Amino acid sequence: MPLVRRVAFLSLHTSPMEQPGSGDAGGMNVYIRALAAALAESGVEVEIFTRSTAADQPAVEHPSPGVCVHNVFAGPARKVPKEELPALLHTMVAEIDRIKADQPRGRYDLIHSHYWVSGVAGLELSELWGVPLVHTMHTMAKVKNLLLESGERPEPRRREEGEHRIVDGATRLIANTAAEAAELVSHYDADPDRIDVAPPGVDLDVFTPAFRAKARSDHGVPPGRFHLLFAGRIQRLKGPQILIKAAALLRARRPDIDLQVTILGAVSGAKDFDLQALITAAGMDDVVTHHPPVSAPKLAGWYRSADVVVMPSYSESFGLVALEAQACGTPVVATRVGGLSRAIFDGRTGLLVEGHKASDWADALESLHDDPLTREDMGRAASVHAQGFGWHHTAALTLESYQGALVQYFGTRSTTAVPAP
Repeated sequence: MPLVRRVAFLSLHTSPMEQPGSGDAGGMNVYIRALAAALAESGVEVEIFTRSTAADQPAVEHPSPGVCVHNVFAGPARKVPKEELPALLHTMVAEIDRIKADQPRGRYDLIHSHYWVSGVAGLELSELWGVPLVHTMHTMAKVKNLLLESGERPEPRRREEGEHRIVDGATRLIANTAAEAAELVSHYDADPDRIDVAPPGVDLDVFTPAFRAKARSDHGVPPGRFHLLFAGRIQRLKGPQILIKAAALLRARRPDIDLQVTILGAVSGAKDFDLQALITAAGMDDVVTHHPPVSAPKLAGWYRSADVVVMPSYSESFGLVALEAQACGTPVVATRVGGLSRAIFDGRTGLLVEGHKASDWADALESLHDDPLTREDMGRAASVHAQGFGWHHTAALTLESYQGALVQYFGTRSTTAVPAP
């Protein structure tokens, strides 16, 4: 059986070094950095290639032992909208190939690309280097386009075509859930035999259920207050507007509830999404506060301070926020979409809501407010549920996919072993 020793990760549209919850940085950034660290701990060297966004950025960064990040210089030395990145693909591919050629051990056993822009680059590099390509979609254009709100711009045709090319050309595909695997088959005609499922994990050393009372005190949440928390990028797709409307309905319906809503994150994507205007229009300025994204340890404290974490997303390939919150012992109310149906045990660790009608969300939140014992039971069950999602488990499943890719790729080329690194 060939062994995987060195892997090239491609994350060209966003760097794993960026703060999650800002710009295009979100769960995928956490996923890439955490998976790379877990793979390195299992003995696999991981080198991540991402596009440099600043002139003074170092060429190489080392976030954890066995992992390095190459900041690839291509295009302007600033952040550019991800819609403009396809025009830089050939430049990025050439620069990645140059970096590889300059290394003393200039061979990777395989490429693992993340998101469609990286996948298209991965197809070129796979052909150039003669190694298999494993791809993780994270999100899919066709799925997002099916869930658009009125007036939202659909994902471009170019992306759909790129994703079809990746599905047809990658050696193997890794899906976060069985539901995502089914979407690959139904929307992109993927071969089920080339899809592996590896659920994302959670850092169980950081996200723990301890010190919940202290967390509430530290964050100014007095006893008896019903604290709702949203964490993520501020965009329509993530649904913070649904939480604001639902909280306003709940407040009007139940003025006896001492309500507090905290939103953590930065605006991402469309600049016409004015969160503060939505809060003001709903008459919730005295209830809702908005804070910028925070580091993982601080985020864990916010989760512990909340009675409920709310995720009214329109689409989630998995939903790492749901796992992190549950690991901290906080129940989650989320939309029944994508991977959230897998991340949350409905009725046991939280509640899943059908659709985005604000009154339905207000009903779900009201039911949890009025039943604190159930809420506490859910919190305990949530922390236990999250224990099954450590990153080392994700890394082990990913390695199995890598091994399968090596056997499949080199087997079709009439060879029985991977060339020595």
